[in-house]
Amino acid sequence: MIAVLQRTQHASVRIEGKIKSSIQRGLLVLLGISSEDTNEDIEWLVKKITQMRIFSDADGKMNLSIQDIDGEILVVSQFTLMASTKKGNRPSFTQAAPPAIAIPLYEQFIDVVEQAHGKKVYTGEFGADMQVSLQNDGPVTILLDSKNKI
Repeated sequence: MIAVLQRTQHASVRIEGKIKSSIQRGLLVLLGISSEDTNEDIEWLVKKITQMRIFSDADGKMNLSIQDIDGEILVVSQFTLMASTKKGNRPSFTQAAPPAIAIPLYEQFIDVVEQAHGKKVYTGEFGADMQVSLQNDGPVTILLDSKNKI
């Protein structure tokens, strides 16, 4: 599982011209799911996401987590994070989980984030053509890969 975290002032997802979800200060999480991902990947990622200290404290140092600032989280599925670009100029998406595997893991990921964060998690729509807008704060962008924990 791969997650791209973007610290935001605000973010939103539009589908067919209508806002599906929007958040204020918090995290936009772009989530890629592979066929090999398990509950262990979800647990590891959620712990990292909810405890990662990437928000500024009173001294301007990144010492606060999403929990500490009571921020909001927007999760958007993004199978293109699983792209392999090793050969040629056309990405291969064979590592991306098919919907039958990815959708239950995506829904479980959202549930586990809500439990860990203690508040509603906003989402896009799995498989939809989405337009994602954000004001990246910092900018701060972090890449997490559950298969690369070391």
